[in-house]
Amino acid sequence: MRNTIFFFFIITLLIFSYTESYACTSAIFTGKVTADGRPVLWKHRDTGEDNNRVEFFKGERYNFIGLVNSPDKGGVVWIGTNDAGFSIMNTASYNLKDDDVKEMDQEGALMFKALGVCKTLEDFENFLNNLPRPMRVEANFGVIDAFGGAAYYETNNTKFVKLDANDPKIAPQGYLIYTNFSYTGRFNEGMGYIRHQTASEITARYAPERGITPQWIFNKLSRSFYHSLMRHDLTAPQDSPEKNSGWVVDQDYIPRKSSTASVAIQGVKSGENPEMTIMWTILGYPPAGVAMPLWVKAGENQPSSMIKSASGNNALACDKALELKYKTFSIKRGNGQKYMNFNLIFNSKKSGYMQELSSTENYIESLFREPIERWRREGLKLNELLRYYTDADEALTGSYRSLTAL
Repeated sequence: MRNTIFFFFIITLLIFSYTESYACTSAIFTGKVTADGRPVLWKHRDTGEDNNRVEFFKGERYNFIGLVNSPDKGGVVWIGTNDAGFSIMNTASYNLKDDDVKEMDQEGALMFKALGVCKTLEDFENFLNNLPRPMRVEANFGVIDAFGGAAYYETNNTKFVKLDANDPKIAPQGYLIYTNFSYTGRFNEGMGYIRHQTASEITARYAPERGITPQWIFNKLSRSFYHSLMRHDLTAPQDSPEKNSGWVVDQDYIPRKSSTASVAIQGVKSGENPEMTIMWTILGYPPAGVAMPLWVKAGENQPSSMIKSASGNNALACDKALELKYKTFSIKRGNGQKYMNFNLIFNSKKSGYMQELSSTENYIESLFREPIERWRREGLKLNELLRYYTDADEALTGSYRSLTAL
């Protein structure tokens, strides 16, 4: 009897760990709904590996930058963009697999290979068609290119189904939102239904008319503490945890303890230079992180806070955000890890981490606003970009220095 109980405990633990490790929220916003008519590919990443960083790679045909797990040795990317303007990300799906193949989870390797050889959605479709079977994936791959292409590919070991975000029959509102199930998969299976409803409600109700930007996505989705099932918003005065102890259960919000990054890749309009594809990236924990714009053209000279540090594999921006996250989730014993001290993130005194860091993120966005528009007209100036990187790095590290010293 004891062995049986132990067996079920282990299975339950493994299932919990697995689903928590690959539970992301994502969207493709076409130019129909964005402020500047350029598509945005968004991934809010949840994973069991806290430490993420950005890395530059020289691909077979195209160079690219991508989000990687800090301990990884290469060959795996979780969202990225290349110098042809092709961008890709994924969310795990749990209702597509229809076989008994055991060796799976090759999504990151698939995306790494695709970034090195693909320029268009058609290239990616050919890439998938020519991969050996089984592909060892069960995922929704979101893709945009520099020619107006934008689609999700619901993919399992043997086949894929394309859902075109530009098709008004499929995406009548001009965007598609995905979590951890596939629309063409088995009905009522999969995960992330509450997060999907939350993201859908926020976007439908609060998105400005043709006004979606990467910054709107980060602030309204990746940092939202609205819960669509329980119908409350922890940042609203009437729902404020400050009225009680300040502690809340961390369950089914878009940002959770397992959230490790948020990336919004801002594409280009058809005919624009693909070098102006921008990978806006928050490392560590979005409510305690700062968004940084990144370009493939900078190569290995990405902002020092976003890449592997001189002293180890981790990125400074990720380390600092995690330091604040660990303070927020400070209870270790029993079920304590499921509770967060929300007052540290957000409070009526405006001294929460999310509130304090907003000024730094706004500064960085404003710092790049004029040069981005000029570079779109005249071409990206690498030396100038690197100087802006230095200024942004200093702003980011300075803000964390103030917060972590408290």
